[in-house]
Amino acid sequence: MRRFDELSEREVLAVAIANEEEDGRIYADFAEHLRGHYPDSAALFDDMAAEEDEHRRALIDLYVGRFGRHMPYVTRRDLRGAYAPASPRATIRRGIDAIRDEAQRMERAAGLFYRQAAERTADAAVRKLLGDLAAAEQDHLKTAAGIEARRLPGDSRVAEDEAARRRFVLQIVQPGLIGLMDGSVSTLAPVFAAAFATRHPHDAFLVGMAASIGAGISMGFAEALADDGKLSGRGAPLLRGLVCGAMTTAGGVGHTLPFLLGDFWTATIVAALVAVVELGVIAWIQFRYMDTPPLSAAAKVMLGGALVVAAGVLIGGG
Repeated sequence: MRRFDELSEREVLAVAIANEEEDGRIYADFAEHLRGHYPDSAALFDDMAAEEDEHRRALIDLYVGRFGRHMPYVTRRDLRGAYAPASPRATIRRGIDAIRDEAQRMERAAGLFYRQAAERTADAAVRKLLGDLAAAEQDHLKTAAGIEARRLPGDSRVAEDEAARRRFVLQIVQPGLIGLMDGSVSTLAPVFAAAFATRHPHDAFLVGMAASIGAGISMGFAEALADDGKLSGRGAPLLRGLVCGAMTTAGGVGHTLPFLLGDFWTATIVAALVAVVELGVIAWIQFRYMDTPPLSAAAKVMLGGALVVAAGVLIGGG
């Protein structure tokens, strides 16, 4: 890794050109990904990519005029302490808010990088060039803000955010909630039945693990095969199946793990407390994402859980 103050003036300019090219391509990737569901944001990133391309061409013209056509290969990733954007694919996987945040971070980091580099160098020519580049990045931020105001007014931003929230609920929250409810509630009966039938916590643990894993596999396949997501808009069936299956297993394992304790009554009481916490989490998710009144959500899940536990205790104790 090299220090910034080790670069020649032509290398500094080459880094600036590489930065503009990479940023423009990243913005173009963002635009292409967002085009289907977020057309206004896609147009925003199309414009930002075009701005980066104009800056790149201007910098190339300046470079060729001063140093000729050969350009050394050096990028910000070769420089110690320089900010480098995350992979566009990694940012895209985190959703539209992460994309917007990364775009702002890229512009701010570029300006900050040039200003700090200008303060560290004693070469007057390099210092002037770095200051000019910092000012150019500040102009980028102003330009980006202007583009966003034109392309993404308040009502469009609200509509896109609401669409993103709805998609998150359909693709992640709903299958996860279904799985958590199934795992947390349906496995209570076999676990407590095994516990009261044998009075051996380890037996209840084995039954609970088998029920949790089996239910997770079953629910995962059921969710993935029930809807391909094309008409319902619920997203990729594989993702929904994985979320549903994982949450089903997690819901059952939570109140199964206490039966690793050696004492029967201690394990049973701890398992019951864990089950109450699980049911409380389900009620909170319903309130947070499904707009279910908190008291109504809590009453429903607690009543259902109590009935299932009672069934398990009665069957096992009989």
